[in-house]
Amino acid sequence: MNGSYSTARGDAKFHAPVPRSRGFGDQLRVWWREVDKWLLGMVLVLMAFGTVAVAAASPAAGRQYDVGQFVFFQRHIVFQLLGLGVMFAVSFLSRDNARRVGIMMAAVMLFLLLLVPVFGTEVNGAKRWINVGMSLQPSEFLKPGFAVLLAWMLSWRLRDSGLPVVAYATLTMALVGALLMLQPNLGATILFGGVWFVLVTLSGVSFQRIGALIALGVGSLTAAYFLYDNARYRIDSWIGGGTAFDQVDLAQRTLLNGGWTGTGLWLGTRKMNLPEAHTDYIFSVIGEEFGLLMCALVMLVYIAIIVRVLIRQVNEDNLFALLAGAGLATQIGGQAFINMLVNLQLFPSKGMTLPLVSYGGSSTLAVCFTVGLLLAITRRNPFLERDKSGLKDLFAGKEDRA
Repeated sequence: MNGSYSTARGDAKFHAPVPRSRGFGDQLRVWWREVDKWLLGMVLVLMAFGTVAVAAASPAAGRQYDVGQFVFFQRHIVFQLLGLGVMFAVSFLSRDNARRVGIMMAAVMLFLLLLVPVFGTEVNGAKRWINVGMSLQPSEFLKPGFAVLLAWMLSWRLRDSGLPVVAYATLTMALVGALLMLQPNLGATILFGGVWFVLVTLSGVSFQRIGALIALGVGSLTAAYFLYDNARYRIDSWIGGGTAFDQVDLAQRTLLNGGWTGTGLWLGTRKMNLPEAHTDYIFSVIGEEFGLLMCALVMLVYIAIIVRVLIRQVNEDNLFALLAGAGLATQIGGQAFINMLVNLQLFPSKGMTLPLVSYGGSSTLAVCFTVGLLLAITRRNPFLERDKSGLKDLFAGKEDRA
């Protein structure tokens, strides 16, 4: 007999069989059953295409930085492989552990963000990096942690409806925004503000309070225009249409040079005069060498990622998971669309990369970490039924309070 049993007299013992610990094969099967395969597939498609796009932009970047033509492409391959490792490792986390890791990441990066104005490294007039054995931009890794932290705060209202969770989230946003504007980094501030607005809106606040939040955002942007010379210069340049020497104008000309179908890989010419062709303006390189149709397809993939996450969250019965998933998707989608709009000269220049596509070191690892958290939080056992309607309940409650 496997084990024994115990009696009151203690003359015999019985031990229940100990459950067999799961090996990696079992964990992998559970992960594959629960992970959102459509979301994972679209992310991998973007990363694969990003590798080709960086290969196209690498000669222009090599010329700008006076290095070999394919140095940035080779480095990108390394960072992509590291990023994939980070993404899959994080996606194996349980939902609770993903929440803990996200909050811990937010706390560490907020601390480093406090140190940037004092100990940071200045590049092109902005102090955004800090040396921690390697050059690190804390705001990049703060993005996923910020979404998870705010989702956690706003989910407290389920425990105590009297807690001022919106005020806590707003104070956190004010702290992050102030630290970012000290660098200054208006683009990241706008992105963080967008994530904050989406999460506060989804948390169930009334439409009157949403109007007040919109007014607060407009007021903050107006203040940034008058208080920060860099922000005012970029906005004025965007409104005035720029000149032939502006990066955004060069980017638009490069993007349109390939027409609908593009010039072909490594056959683009305007990209050679485009600064940061491999990072901020890689979307323009895609337009020149692969065509406007490919640009539209890339845009559709980002839209599909956002829609897929929202569809996944419609029936989610865990408020934290609902808010965190929506926040992480907003962060990825918001950054992507800001980058594309800048390349189309429809938005002021922000120095923001195209997530999953652009070349990057710490930025690539940060985006892959974000996707890993998103995959972990949206994991779902397909055999468990849910009684609540997730987003539907939130909006129904909001209509009742309006």
